[in-house]
Amino acid sequence: MPESVTLADLVTVLGPRIGLRYVHGEADAGQWTLDDVSGNEMPMAGHMNLIRPNRIQVIGNLESRHLDTLRPLEHEQLIEDLAAIGTAAVIFAEDTCPFENLPENRERPPPVVLCTTAGSHEVISLIRYFLQQRLAHSVVRHGVFMEILGAGVLISGESSVGKSEVALELISRGHRLIADDAPEFARIAPDIIRGTCPSLLRDLLEVRGLGVLNIRAMYGDSAIKRGKYLRLIIDLRDRGAPPPVTDDRMNGCRGEIEILGLRIPLVSLPVAPGRNIAVMIEAAVRTHLLHLQGYVAGDDLRERLRREMREEIPSATAAPEA
Repeated sequence: MPESVTLADLVTVLGPRIGLRYVHGEADAGQWTLDDVSGNEMPMAGHMNLIRPNRIQVIGNLESRHLDTLRPLEHEQLIEDLAAIGTAAVIFAEDTCPFENLPENRERPPPVVLCTTAGSHEVISLIRYFLQQRLAHSVVRHGVFMEILGAGVLISGESSVGKSEVALELISRGHRLIADDAPEFARIAPDIIRGTCPSLLRDLLEVRGLGVLNIRAMYGDSAIKRGKYLRLIIDLRDRGAPPPVTDDRMNGCRGEIEILGLRIPLVSLPVAPGRNIAVMIEAAVRTHLLHLQGYVAGDDLRERLRREMREEIPSATAAPEA
């Protein structure tokens, strides 16, 4: 489940970056929660809109010039309207703030008023990114999450199949550990799932027979990655176990699995004595990257066979020489 975020949390994080400061309502900022109670839609920030209001209304140069033309009673009515639709905050960009004096004896609590020197579009982009990161729905998947050849790869499989051992070998080959045992995945965009490590398990990898290892202490900072987008799942299974996806001799044992509503490519590799699983995982990732570029070796072989057959058919039917 996504965590609850207050307006005070947002100001604490973004305040130093864009010079965000309070004009009114600092004491109430901790009481405004930004998560959507209906669960249907994440709250977002946008330019001032009273028809489809945002929880955080951002006022730029155009909106500010319009507010300057309002009479005092219209100005107070606008503030009441913002309070009535549940606006949590009004942020004035470009360091302009017509809301210096709020009406007293209000029936509803007014929104928190903030000011910044940053541009309105920059403010909206940063707030949306912050809310997407903090309010995204997340899930924990068992396995080892690594950066392999620049791609985020989850190595999954049954317990004791050898995930941690192969992860240790991959680390020794220059790849980077993100999370062992319980990586957390959050859908931060319509087509992006980001994986991170819980703070309790950061830098740690458990290997049977060796116990818990601190990878950062053993291999240095370059062996650790804080987070990565999930691009591929490598499923390790015992050689005698049935594969979770269709096994094709041409294209391998490939398929897809759904995580947080997105279909993620999956490659299933059988584990057996004498097989170098680390090399096979590297090859699987390289093959996946080639697939993204449009090249599939199995299709290439099929096309070669078709060309070979087309060349043989005319020669076989040619008339014999006199």
